[in-house]
Amino acid sequence: MSGVSKAMSKFRLAVVQLAVTKVKSDNLQRACSLVKEAAGQGAKVVVLPECFNSPYGTGFFAEYAEKIPGESTQALSEAAKESGVFLVGGSIPEEDGEKLFNTCSVFGPDGKILVKHRKIHLFDIDVPGKIRFQESETLSPGCSLSMFETPFCKVGVGICYDMRFAELAQIYARKGCQLLVYPGAFNMTTGPAHWELLQRARALDNQVYVATASPARDETASYVAWGHSTVVNPWGEVITKAGSEESVVYADIDLQYLSDVRQQIPITTQRRNDIYSVSAVNEG
Repeated sequence: MSGVSKAMSKFRLAVVQLAVTKVKSDNLQRACSLVKEAAGQGAKVVVLPECFNSPYGTGFFAEYAEKIPGESTQALSEAAKESGVFLVGGSIPEEDGEKLFNTCSVFGPDGKILVKHRKIHLFDIDVPGKIRFQESETLSPGCSLSMFETPFCKVGVGICYDMRFAELAQIYARKGCQLLVYPGAFNMTTGPAHWELLQRARALDNQVYVATASPARDETASYVAWGHSTVVNPWGEVITKAGSEESVVYADIDLQYLSDVRQQIPITTQRRNDIYSVSAVNEG
């Protein structure tokens, strides 16, 4: 492997677990400050949490919604450019016409938007006695896949509940993604039960790196996030994990290790495409 290609096979990923407040300007200022901090620690790709600019809840989405481009995405664009990083901008409530979306914008080191992912699978659940939440009461679903290129690898984007759908991750991996990022805000019921399990499953099934970014836990919020932002490697191992408080965690992504795992257990070449297949109907 040449010196250049060897250098490009490794890069530092930062996951920002932000303490989100009801003051949008404070959230933006703090997020941009932590992006700069992450870049100072050598991060080339930085991931923010779901609903990083507003409290998470159907009662907040309309109040905090913005058009894209708008205040929040402009701040992220400037932060990405200032720090020279690829910035996965968590998600914000997006207003587009008469509809609201849960949307993740991704920016390149030049500050330009690379892709806009609208959450495909809305979080509509009802666990009796524990939690009921219906995103579809206020939000509309996205309708397309979202991937972007970096000098290191191709990256697939999902938001929170999207992670439960194995087909999306499989399609991203088939299309060459070696890192999947999921800004997400699991709660105190689904978090301890499924948060880490789902990440490890997506990573192991597809032999990719998986990163999740959660808001920090706020016990006084109407929706209490689990926290524990995580990065999992292609062997299914957790290589970094935050606690419940605000923090930035780092992982050194090693694409040669990913290649080695795929050679050792070559499921990508052993699939029986003559018997089954998973494909995208609408790629957007």
